[in-house]
Amino acid sequence: MLNDSSELDARLFADFQSGDMNAFSRIYDLHINILFNYGCKLTSDRELLKDCIHDIFVKMYVRRSNLSDISNFKSYLFISLKNKLCDEMRRRVYMSDTPVEEFSNVSSDDDIEDSYIASESRKKDKSIVGDILGQLSPRQREALTLYYIEEKKYDDICEIMNMNYQSVRNLMHRGLVKLRTLAG
Repeated sequence: MLNDSSELDARLFADFQSGDMNAFSRIYDLHINILFNYGCKLTSDRELLKDCIHDIFVKMYVRRSNLSDISNFKSYLFISLKNKLCDEMRRRVYMSDTPVEEFSNVSSDDDIEDSYIASESRKKDKSIVGDILGQLSPRQREALTLYYIEEKKYDDICEIMNMNYQSVRNLMHRGLVKLRTLAG
């Protein structure tokens, strides 16, 4: 199984370009929600957003044989959606009697980029913490989780883990020392 979503995207995109319509369906299913969430940051017009998302998938389907290799598929979809929304908003402003000020404002690239960077940073941090916690013994992990996450008192931890007070203190101390060493 592929462990990286970009590898999965690349494989599905290649399969889609080869004519596999199941791959196209899978691409759509994997990305529709993330595109909708992203689009909600760009416009408050949900119907316009849904239309634009579907339009980029229709365009991708129609032009599948002309699409070149896409190195970052998710970025390609985000950029396509943003461009489509901007085009539609420009078209609506041009064809409408409504003043420009009344249309919802598209967020700046910096907001979107900062959000994406923060999201990637959180994923990386979560992965690092998971790796470090994975190096603790199960008992150390359990004691630290009970104390720091579930906010249990030492007496409660002693009862839950069926250990005496000093053993729990020693277990937690060794776990914390190990965490500090690993996190270095």
